[in-house]
Amino acid sequence: MKCIKTSLFAFTALLTISCTSQKENASLKDAYKDDFYIGTALSADQIEQKDQKEDSLIRKEFNAITAENIMKSMYTHPQKDKYDFALSDKFVEYGEKNKMFIHGHTLIWHSQLAPWMEKIADSTEMKAFMKDHITTIVSKYKGRIDSWDVVNEALNEDGTLRQSVFLKTLGEKYLVDAFKLAAKADPKAELYYNDYNIEEPAKRAGAIALIKKIKAEGGKVDGVGIQGHWRLQSPSLEEIEKSILEYSALGVKVAFTELDITVLPNPWDLKGADVNQNFEGSAKMNPYPKALPDSIQNKLAERYASIFKLFLKHKDKISRVTFWGVHDGQSWLNGWPIKGRTNYPLPFDKQLQHKPAYESILQLKESKQ
Repeated sequence: MKCIKTSLFAFTALLTISCTSQKENASLKDAYKDDFYIGTALSADQIEQKDQKEDSLIRKEFNAITAENIMKSMYTHPQKDKYDFALSDKFVEYGEKNKMFIHGHTLIWHSQLAPWMEKIADSTEMKAFMKDHITTIVSKYKGRIDSWDVVNEALNEDGTLRQSVFLKTLGEKYLVDAFKLAAKADPKAELYYNDYNIEEPAKRAGAIALIKKIKAEGGKVDGVGIQGHWRLQSPSLEEIEKSILEYSALGVKVAFTELDITVLPNPWDLKGADVNQNFEGSAKMNPYPKALPDSIQNKLAERYASIFKLFLKHKDKISRVTFWGVHDGQSWLNGWPIKGRTNYPLPFDKQLQHKPAYESILQLKESKQ
């Protein structure tokens, strides 16, 4: 009996070590490899691989990347006759080296423009700018960048077109022209319209109408990017599911492109990601300056689990799910819409440790194996 007991103990210990090892070796990209890409947004420092621990985490967990900032026009095209591709080149090389799906963000956007672009008031000059800007950038990375956000955030909350410098100078035609120019520069790249809150009924209707119009006028739209800057209670799973179904019915892929979930209070019922909105707050608006209580950690984990369960239900329609940042310390939500707050919106904390949210996403797949 003693011999059997010892053997059983040894077997149990070995099994525990084996299970622990398997769990440590598990990753989001491997767990979801048959469903959709799992992506993240990279900062300039991450693109330059300045932190080895962060770099190891990125390569282990993700198989798709988006540049958080460095491909926006103020950085890539700072002057009319000058482009700067130094960091963009490193970003693309990083993705290629690690065999990742590479997404370009973004070609036409009203925000984070170079100052000289904001001053364009003539339609002929704007048309020339768009042609040069899109053709130069997309052609440079032809066959290397897999997909592009061609137009970003062109809609108001009610679904009408935003009064951007592009709309004011060129009218609605700028939308069709942007997609045509991108398709001509790289016919094989997937082209997306990307926006926030387009899972909300009014804005969703506007996005559907916009995509239909572009396609009807000969523009190539391969997908819609729903940013996914969400909250613990909203939007509802029903509205997210309606959005997946209605966009997919247009014959386009659905991607969730900037996923994060704020855990902080919002007295203004502020939604979305308009980076120009900023508010002064008080201590009660920053309730978790040091750490997130277990009760909120659990709510965040439950929210992520319910969202990914829905994604899996419609995995045939979803191309990619990208988190907007690698870890909590990197998140733009720490300073928006109130500066100085500490937020916890991602599956990894600022020490790069798995949170319960990470485990909840992974367990959805483990339970089916």
